[in-house]
Amino acid sequence: MTDLKERLKARIAADGPITVAEYMRVCLSDPEAGYYTTRDPFGRDGDFITAPEVSQMFGELIGAVCLAAFDAMGSPAEVQLAEIGPGRGTLMADVLRMASLRPDFLNAARLNLVETSLRLRKTQEKTLRDSPLQPTFRSAFQELPGGPLLLIANEFFDALPIHQFIKTADGWRERQIGLSKVGELMFGAGTARLPESAVPHELIAAPEGTIVETQPAANAIAEEIGKHLTDHGGVALIIDYGYLKTAAGDTLQAVYRHAFDNVLNHPGEADLTAHVNFEALAASAIRGGAIALPAKKQGDFLVSAGLLERAGALGAGKSHTEQEHIRDDVERLAAPDQMGDLFKVLAITGQEISFPPFDRAA
Repeated sequence: MTDLKERLKARIAADGPITVAEYMRVCLSDPEAGYYTTRDPFGRDGDFITAPEVSQMFGELIGAVCLAAFDAMGSPAEVQLAEIGPGRGTLMADVLRMASLRPDFLNAARLNLVETSLRLRKTQEKTLRDSPLQPTFRSAFQELPGGPLLLIANEFFDALPIHQFIKTADGWRERQIGLSKVGELMFGAGTARLPESAVPHELIAAPEGTIVETQPAANAIAEEIGKHLTDHGGVALIIDYGYLKTAAGDTLQAVYRHAFDNVLNHPGEADLTAHVNFEALAASAIRGGAIALPAKKQGDFLVSAGLLERAGALGAGKSHTEQEHIRDDVERLAAPDQMGDLFKVLAITGQEISFPPFDRAA
């Protein structure tokens, strides 16, 4: 049993059940035992592999889209290039390699990494050591300077705390984590309720036991991003796994030592995530005054951005084995049964602009 699990059980025994959101926050961010504060979970040696760790092609295509967005913005003399939750810095290193093809962009760009983990900051510094731009670290999105912004958020929103509500005989009650009769962590229904006005119309007649999730933390940040883009101009690219339309379902999951795990088994030692509601994310950015371009599935986005052409160029002159490896990477990134359909890409703009592979908002 982990020390964090013991502390959580003691806290619940003394103060009562906690929300799913509070459980996620503690498990991921506890200063002494949180998942992200005590380890490097990324890459082949971690618990999961993100798209930038699969292949350099992913970050290079993100970089190409950033250059297209920069042009659509009118190539400002100075632009804040920023990433929220930059992992090991792999994505940004690949973005900057592509950006090196455009000296005017490099001259204009000021690199910002929004990262709270000192451990990960050191890793990011090492990864970007030979890159053409060196980062300024920020602890929160709100610390970014004013001016035009190019923002990237890859697998950032999925780790933000969510709330869950379960349909009961007397309405939607918030799902909480308490203690069983033998003192183990367990889910239950609390006293807090989801107002009927907040329940999506299509779920009003849902049967008892149905679970719906809300993401106030993610929505608040999306609204902040929308406000910043509205005030200063720019583009944000959000890539994450999730769903395009609000729907019912329990998407909270844990990954422990490369395998799915019960979310209550290893607090602080397992990665906890939930699927992102892109419809709610876009609506929040719009509330901030921004424009949300129609979201795309990752596979469609990458193919439209030139994935197949980049794979061909990368494999030219390589051995058969290396070419097979590149084809496997393309499949993993874009195939519908792998990352292609599960992950979505949302572009938010501060002004009426369009750039490939996104169309102008309707």
